[in-house]
Amino acid sequence: MKPRHTVSLAAGLMAAAGLASAHHSGAMFDSTRTQTISGTVTEFNWVNPHSSFKVEVTGADGKSVVWAIEMNTPQNLVREGWKRTTIKAGDKVTVVVRPLRDGQPGGSYVSIKLPDGTMLTGPAPVAAQR
Repeated sequence: MKPRHTVSLAAGLMAAAGLASAHHSGAMFDSTRTQTISGTVTEFNWVNPHSSFKVEVTGADGKSVVWAIEMNTPQNLVREGWKRTTIKAGDKVTVVVRPLRDGQPGGSYVSIKLPDGTMLTGPAPVAAQR
């Protein structure tokens, strides 16, 4: 391989690596506090790079709000006891999250109490740990 091609290839790989790590920013989550929500699961996505689910929560004012919860990868969740079928739409759950800094209804997963009373905890997405 010619030297200039080697340099171009190296530069391209370094740029791609920078972009790949950049998507893991956890700046949107408030890692200094947690918030507990209870509600009904409306959606569960068992996908890479981050699994996620949504919970419909009824506020003190009686209005429903859907919270979007970001999780870790399926591979890491399996180590914590999760399966693709652990939660499904309609399940009543209590979830602890690191909330979004902007006050929107969402957060980074910390733990969940399942309908049968089982508690699962696990590592937050890599971004939230930084």
